[in-house]
Amino acid sequence: MTPPHPARETSPAATSGDERILLVRLSHLGDIVHALPVYHALRLAHPGARLAWAVQPEYHGLLTHLPGCERLVAFGRDRGAGAWLTLRRELAAFGARWAVDCQGNWKSAVATRLSGAPRRSGLHASEWREPGARFLVPGRPAQPAAGMHAVDRMLHLARHLVPGAWPTPETARAEGAFDLGLPAELLAEGRRAAREQLGDTGAAPPVILALGRAGDPRSWSLAHSTELVAQLAAAGRRVLVLSGPAEADQGRALLAALEGRDLGVPPIHWIDQRGLAELAAYLAGAAELGTLFVSADSGPMHLAWAMGLEVLGLAGPQDPRRTGPWPVPSELTGRNGPPSPHRVLTATDALPCRPCLARTCSHPRGPVCLDDLDPERVAEAVLAAHP
Repeated sequence: MTPPHPARETSPAATSGDERILLVRLSHLGDIVHALPVYHALRLAHPGARLAWAVQPEYHGLLTHLPGCERLVAFGRDRGAGAWLTLRRELAAFGARWAVDCQGNWKSAVATRLSGAPRRSGLHASEWREPGARFLVPGRPAQPAAGMHAVDRMLHLARHLVPGAWPTPETARAEGAFDLGLPAELLAEGRRAAREQLGDTGAAPPVILALGRAGDPRSWSLAHSTELVAQLAAAGRRVLVLSGPAEADQGRALLAALEGRDLGVPPIHWIDQRGLAELAAYLAGAAELGTLFVSADSGPMHLAWAMGLEVLGLAGPQDPRRTGPWPVPSELTGRNGPPSPHRVLTATDALPCRPCLARTCSHPRGPVCLDDLDPERVAEAVLAAHP
């Protein structure tokens, strides 16, 4: 991997070779992926520093192989007050001299403060999800990020911490800003599994469809997902239907709904997938086959583009310019930007309540943002782009 240019800290507060740097990004999967450029900028600019990442235990598997990471500091939030006591002990044992908050809320700010680090850095004041917490993290950029996407904010923070780091989105991608350090044997296994499952359908690129959680307005409905799989299979496409632990019931229900139907190319069902590093390796192998990843806003969707997959994003209540696949397609931003292989579909009706960050939908007709995005339109987009 080529380091950022220039890969050095030019501020008076630059770290020395024996410094300890803590990155705080506790959750969620997509947001952890977004924070990787900050971690790598710090690692490459301060090769003598000892690095740790504070993160919830369910995401440790993704970061286990991260180059140069000495320690994953666990924050088990489901343990209540005990989680904070354990976190404080682990942070004290590491002894950070510099803590970087990549999250911007009360939880992350308290964790950053508990680190005891005399130097604490974080997002611009306007970019905090819970602005009242920012007084705990005084070192912030003078200006907000120019772009709207979460990755734009992380790249902006990286350049604040390491002047010159990742000068362009193309640089970040080309120089490994999203590198997970996956071992060669794990990547080889992911490649083998992807080729075995997805690589036998001739010239037509395969498709991975990631299911969402039932009742989440950010998720496409099970009925729409089932119909999309049937239409693509009938058109001769190999489809892998992906569901993690939180979506396993949806995966089993889709499998049952398709039972007995003549589908042409039978879909593959990966139900209750576990192991984030293993998923990342599989996605890297699928990318080599030209696989298209279809998903609403989700952690696996962000991991997919980070591993090199082309994404067809199904935009619901969220603003895809902020949380869609990255780089953001230029037709969404209204200006020239880095070339993007991704596309985004939204329901045709404009809604005054969108964008929305609520976890429950109060619209009289229910979660219409995604319900009104019909499977025929999605199938048409898949087949038109990859005939």
